[in-house]
Amino acid sequence: MDIKNGFEDTVGNTPMIRLTKLSEATGCEILGKAEFMNPGGSVKDRAALWIIRDAEARGLLKPGGTVVEGTAGNTGIGIAHICNARGYDCVIYMPDNQSQEKVDILRTLGAEVRLVKTVPYKDPMNYQKQAGRYAAELAGAVWANQFDNVANRLAHVESTGPEIWAQTDGHVDAFTCSVGTGGTLAGVSRYLKEKNPKIEIVLADPPGSALFNWVKTGEAVMSPGPSLTEGIGNSRVTDNLADSPIDDAVQVSDQETLSMVYDLLRADGWFFGSSTGVNVAAAVRVAQRLGPGHTIVTILCDGGGKYQSRLFNREWLAGRGLDPDAPFPM
Repeated sequence: MDIKNGFEDTVGNTPMIRLTKLSEATGCEILGKAEFMNPGGSVKDRAALWIIRDAEARGLLKPGGTVVEGTAGNTGIGIAHICNARGYDCVIYMPDNQSQEKVDILRTLGAEVRLVKTVPYKDPMNYQKQAGRYAAELAGAVWANQFDNVANRLAHVESTGPEIWAQTDGHVDAFTCSVGTGGTLAGVSRYLKEKNPKIEIVLADPPGSALFNWVKTGEAVMSPGPSLTEGIGNSRVTDNLADSPIDDAVQVSDQETLSMVYDLLRADGWFFGSSTGVNVAAAVRVAQRLGPGHTIVTILCDGGGKYQSRLFNREWLAGRGLDPDAPFPM
């Protein structure tokens, strides 16, 4: 019998999906790792599980303890699920520019959610810094610190990367992924490059982030923003991302992201969030550059249900000059 043992045992081993119409249009195999099929609904379940296990192994998190994190939503959701499964309290600091759906899910899961003003990382009142200070003051608490805790990266070295390699029988020409903490891109790139140094690693970046410029020029200079995306892009190079092998970067506009999300919904039946739109758009760009006959893998981060009030709200989109009916340029 093939029986999974509880919530944690269902994290990972997600399917690899051929994005049919995009593959046919480009002449490449465009494959998406179905991270939306993790039990908490996103790729961040992996980081959450590895971070909590690491804190337990190091004796920092003990029965009855509390996990504190600053998050745009998905890592917090994964942490809240695992805290419930392992008997910990959960406190989440979240910037106030995220979708209400994420806040509602976290509170339904039993997390204490503290919405704070959205300010840059350099500001002492940034949500990540507030989470770190609160955890340091609370007895029995740990700060997950997903941005600079390399247990995040290790999750993808030990699980996502090996799964991609096995599911493609090692036939991968390029991997594209957007970056928030950097854990997914860094972990997968480290594993795949060890298997085959010729695999091209491409960072996918939205507007309002410094990472495209960092890859292209070596300097983390912010591009104009903001972006409709949530939880990706960064003003700095995190410990997870630092020293990771990255070959190139693609910047994906908000309109391209939106068009890709809606094209995937209407043409293929997939209901994805904006990070997935960025990732798949970057995969198409790479396929167009490499030419037919190549295999490009990307991450299908999460479903679209957490973004109903924005990404799938025509009035909200129109107020930002975005058109969900405009096709992705092929």
